[in-house]
Amino acid sequence: MIGTTKFFIGIDVSKPHFDVALMAVVNHVKQEALTARFDNTAPGIKLFEKWLKSQKTTFSADCLVVMENTGIYHRLIWTFCSKRNLPIHIGNAAHIKWSFGIARGKNDKIDSIRLCSYAFKEADELKATAVLDPELMLLKDMISARTKLLKQRTGISVSVKELGHVNGKEHQKLIEKALKSAIEGIARSIRNVEDQIKKIIMGNQDFKRNYKLLISIPGIGHVTAVYLIGCTGNFAGRPSGKELACYAGVAPFEQTSGISIKGRPRVHRMANKELKRLLHMCALSLIQHNQELKAYYNRKKDEGKHSMSIINAVRNKIALRIAAVIKNQVSYKNNYNIAA
Repeated sequence: MIGTTKFFIGIDVSKPHFDVALMAVVNHVKQEALTARFDNTAPGIKLFEKWLKSQKTTFSADCLVVMENTGIYHRLIWTFCSKRNLPIHIGNAAHIKWSFGIARGKNDKIDSIRLCSYAFKEADELKATAVLDPELMLLKDMISARTKLLKQRTGISVSVKELGHVNGKEHQKLIEKALKSAIEGIARSIRNVEDQIKKIIMGNQDFKRNYKLLISIPGIGHVTAVYLIGCTGNFAGRPSGKELACYAGVAPFEQTSGISIKGRPRVHRMANKELKRLLHMCALSLIQHNQELKAYYNRKKDEGKHSMSIINAVRNKIALRIAAVIKNQVSYKNNYNIAA
């Protein structure tokens, strides 16, 4: 019986708990879905494992777990599945939601059942998510911490500067003195976080190899290279240039339908906004300091192209170069002839 039985598990995760729907398919016949709720804690995970065993669930390729990416709240389940060799697909929430079609009503139990049905219907197309890598998670957490610290330091500094325009000198000195230790403390924390990021990159051969390949590309600096390694899982899925450009929101898409819609190609609003911002800064640097792309920008400008359209094309070129050096595992070589 076990050999002809497959199990599909949908998990709806929230901060305090997670709801599970389990459906067995015996000899291609779907059985009624069973549901349960567990605390999103280490003891809750143990109860979840015990429940799965009580339902005769096989911890093998005959089982598929599907859940949405919730940022950090799904990590305990991801870790559990990685240790128990349970195939798991952590999908994009919007993509999964759209696959449901017109859906009325919503709660955690219903969502888990819908995820279970999604796992059954799309099993042949879904790619298993890679096993959780503790070093990669630490790197991503450090990158996130650095971003938050930078925002806090900028927020305080800007606030103090703005107050200087309306306050008297004595008043302003008191404000600056009161906040000086906070700004300096955040600056020290940023340096400490950056040191940890460098240790993680240099201490992992896979990270280190891709990092060196990335910084060989003109315009790509330390921050962008580290963020790329973190957000792509060190390029685990080996994304193509087009896929990476789409993920970063710099790939334009055609908008036409018969004779009623004839809009010009536009980039999609769904993107990794931080990666898009970093590629934008890289592009601005290149069109000022790189002879090849500076000439490209000026040529397109003379042709009447809009500035942002040209900058987006440069961002797209950077994405293609990133994918190329990672795929070929060869440092970027500039063959541009300035004399030409």
